[in-house]
Amino acid sequence: MLTAEDLERALSAAGLAAPVRADEVTGSTNATALAMAEEGAPEWTLVSATHQTAGRGRLGREWEDRPGSALMCSFVLRPRLEPRQAGLLTLLAGAALAEASRSLGADAGCAWPNDLMTPDGKAGGILAESAIGDGALRHVVIGTGVNLGEPPAGVPGASALAGVEAAPLLEAYLRAFASRYRPREPGFAAQVVGAAKAVSRTLGTDVEAARAGGERVTGRAVDLDEDGGLVVDTGSGLVTIAFGELARVRR
Repeated sequence: MLTAEDLERALSAAGLAAPVRADEVTGSTNATALAMAEEGAPEWTLVSATHQTAGRGRLGREWEDRPGSALMCSFVLRPRLEPRQAGLLTLLAGAALAEASRSLGADAGCAWPNDLMTPDGKAGGILAESAIGDGALRHVVIGTGVNLGEPPAGVPGASALAGVEAAPLLEAYLRAFASRYRPREPGFAAQVVGAAKAVSRTLGTDVEAARAGGERVTGRAVDLDEDGGLVVDTGSGLVTIAFGELARVRR
């Protein structure tokens, strides 16, 4: 179990300091962090849990864990970004998580937009949830779940980072994220997109994307645009799949 001291140490390793909360069991670390953000918790407030009873992924999916065998955490951001750019934070988190995993010896990369992949399948994912007021982002919570050791039983396609422990992974993850988190700088978007491309397991592969409105786009993933959208060559032209309109990508 990660302790409050582990969380403080991970923040300190990234040059940060903020409130922390380490739960043994919780419904969802994102739900906890969102409630704290609404109450005014500062940027980088960090929450963890050993087990989630109501873990969530994108598109309303459930996230299952083996108690004590996963990194599950959420942290609060208060970025000065336009709402349309919020997807960049998911990309940044995915790139940072893949880089952190690699630094600890794992063969990991990112499947657009938010999955941590190993050769055996999906080892983790990112869930970013935001609050918008007066047309601007008020806060964003970045939730992260990574299977460690062995994946949960009965979850098709699940994998895990073997030989990786939660505390060093969290430290490496926060360091990698914080090193590029410069939302006020003009080059922020380009740096995030570049980092995401470097660890992508989607670019160069054939994909089928189902948009929320039901439209299907098939072709080869060839690029990420300036906001992190996936650019697909359909054979008859280029189509960009944005974060907000995506229903599912199949590879």
